[in-house]
Amino acid sequence: MRVMAEESSTINPLVPSIGEIVIGLLAFAVLYYIIARFVVPRFEELYKERTEAIEGGMAKAEKAQEQAAAALQNYQAQLADARGEAAQIREDARAQGAAILAEMRDQAHAESTRLLATAQAQIEAERAAAVSSLHTEVGTLASQLAEKIVGESLTDDDRQRRVIDRFLTDLETQGQGS
Repeated sequence: MRVMAEESSTINPLVPSIGEIVIGLLAFAVLYYIIARFVVPRFEELYKERTEAIEGGMAKAEKAQEQAAAALQNYQAQLADARGEAAQIREDARAQGAAILAEMRDQAHAESTRLLATAQAQIEAERAAAVSSLHTEVGTLASQLAEKIVGESLTDDDRQRRVIDRFLTDLETQGQGS
C-alpha cells in the first residue's frame, strides 16, 4: 500500500498530461479554422441578406404607406369635387325649377289675361247685341205706343226713327239722372 500511496502522491489528477493538452489545442485550432473559414462567413452572408430583406420590406412598406396616403388624398379630393358638383347640380336644379315656375306663372297670367280679354270682348259683344235688340224692341213698342197716343200711323221710316231715337235718348237721360 505504500507503493500506491507514493504513486498517488506524485500524479496530480487535476493537471492533464502534455499529450492531452497538445491534442486538445490542435483539435481546437482545426475546429476554430473550420468555423472561422466556412461557418462565420455563411452566417454573415445570411445576416446581411436578412438585413437587406428587412430594410427592403420596410422601404416597400413605407412606399406602400405613401401610396396609400396619396390615394387617400386623391379620394378625398375627388369626394370634395363630387360634393361640390352635387351641390352645383342641386343649385342648378333649384334655379331651373324657379325659372320653370316663373315661366309657368307668366304663362298662366298671360292666359288668364287673354281669357279675361276674350270674356270681356264677348260680354261687350253680347251687351251690344242685347242693347241693339232692346233698341229694336223698345223702338217697336215706342212706335206702337206713339201710334196709339198720336192716333196716326208712323209708317214713314224717317219719322219712326226720329221718334224712336228721341224716346231712347229721353230714357237714357232719365236712367242716368236717377
